[in-house]
Amino acid sequence: MLHYTRRVPDPVCYEGPIQFVLPARAVADTARWLDDLGSVRTVVASAVQKRLCLIEQLAVELRDGSMQGSAHFRTALAEVVAGIRSVVEAELRRLILRGRLPEPMFNARLLVGDELIAIADVWWPEFGVVVEADSKEWHLLPEDWEQTMARHARLTALGILVLHFTPRQIREQPEQVLQTIRQTLINRSGQPRLPIRTLEPVG
Repeated sequence: MLHYTRRVPDPVCYEGPIQFVLPARAVADTARWLDDLGSVRTVVASAVQKRLCLIEQLAVELRDGSMQGSAHFRTALAEVVAGIRSVVEAELRRLILRGRLPEPMFNARLLVGDELIAIADVWWPEFGVVVEADSKEWHLLPEDWEQTMARHARLTALGILVLHFTPRQIREQPEQVLQTIRQTLINRSGQPRLPIRTLEPVG
């Protein structure tokens, strides 16, 4: 499909006579052409997660590019800025916001001293609670499952309470997921803060 533009990209890459735009422009153009939010989330989050481009570069593309078709791009980029790196994490974030739970951090880096312990999907440092959105696609091999269990045990040993939900539970049982998280936060409120150092997500 051919699309015309008045905003000629600068710089461009060359392979023989063929010209290519840089990744941030390619992501922005693709996001504007897609008509469903889920697909746009996948493109934007994947590009940032794979370090193909920076969030700041995407923000420039959103600001300087066409407004037409940019609504989903704007939403997906705002989620990435908040730390979201996958579609299921975006759905979980929407659920948490809708449920008016205390605002967590997404994809925060958890450290003890200078040692990285985990990158948590969702993290409430004041409660010492982690929520993980677990998908079967990441656990097809026994070693993947063992790695997940070892990570869970390490977090638990540090006093962190870890809740696991599948994408299906988040999509089909949202109220149950919300209630479980809410009750867990209530039960953990008032406890001494854990000695876990937290850093913002990379990207």
